[in-house]
Amino acid sequence: MDSVDLEVIRNASSWHKAGHAVVLATVVKTWGSAPRPLGAMLAIRDDGQVSGSVSGGCVEDDLIERVREHRLAGDKPEVATYGVSKEQADRFRLPCGGTLQLVLEPVKDSAGLDELLGIIERHELVARFLDLESGKSRLEPGRWSDALEFDGKLLKTVHGPRWRLLIIGAAQLSRYLGQMAQALDYHVTVCDPREEYAAAWDVADVAIDRGYPDDVVQAMNLDAHSAVVALTHDPKLDDAALMEALKSPAFYVGALGSKANNDKRRKRLANFDLSAGEIARLHGPVGLKIGSRTPPEIAVAILAEMTAVRRGVQIPQSVEPPKTGIEAGCGVSQS
Repeated sequence: MDSVDLEVIRNASSWHKAGHAVVLATVVKTWGSAPRPLGAMLAIRDDGQVSGSVSGGCVEDDLIERVREHRLAGDKPEVATYGVSKEQADRFRLPCGGTLQLVLEPVKDSAGLDELLGIIERHELVARFLDLESGKSRLEPGRWSDALEFDGKLLKTVHGPRWRLLIIGAAQLSRYLGQMAQALDYHVTVCDPREEYAAAWDVADVAIDRGYPDDVVQAMNLDAHSAVVALTHDPKLDDAALMEALKSPAFYVGALGSKANNDKRRKRLANFDLSAGEIARLHGPVGLKIGSRTPPEIAVAILAEMTAVRRGVQIPQSVEPPKTGIEAGCGVSQS
């Protein structure tokens, strides 16, 4: 669930409490090109105010008009489909061939949005089930493998952080990376057994684990929704995490340092029980080559590359200006 969708639920709940009629729209199916993914949400207030997005086009305008005129989801949930015909696709400015199906739910006291928000804010996964016939909903503990499901009668949505990021090292760069990753819907854990770093860690909602990196990686039982980024510059810590992470289904494994240092790291990893294919999964130097130098810039580069990998986007390597002086030798840059 995106952070922006969490804001949608917050607004839907607060508007309802203030006495407004509110309709909550959720993308449940798409065909062809679609501007927003499954599960994207939009809250529409009776006076036309909205939070979130389901299309980025005129679909929102049509929904707003219908809510204002009380022609939409008055008593119980209903389904709306946009873009079935070329005329409708043109009218609602959907991409060529795109079709969008939405479940539209009138927000009521029984919607359980406050309970849902409380669980999300505790950084827990939760599955919400909405019965379209009765309009009733229920919550159950979620699993990392859960996904949106809709059979025409029952809608299952998954809320809370769907993605996990393990950061090895609790230094300055980790602070920026952890905070930015939270905005991208990652549940972030920092691992650092070093007292001098762990004792100073105080980033809100980012837990620190004092265990040794390989043990922490194994205990997290990484899956395809997980990423690991090693940032300590200490081979004893970084390599220990990487040896386990590269064998896992984690979708992204990266390590800070220069190309020369990462080439040495790959040679060290080859001495352990890792295959050539597993070692080739390592993103090192970590992050896209965008000329980043400062810790916030490097964090942006790392998250940009993680996003590209998540979305299956192939990004050609860019060429950075040559490094000089301290920049060339300290390994602070991600390249």
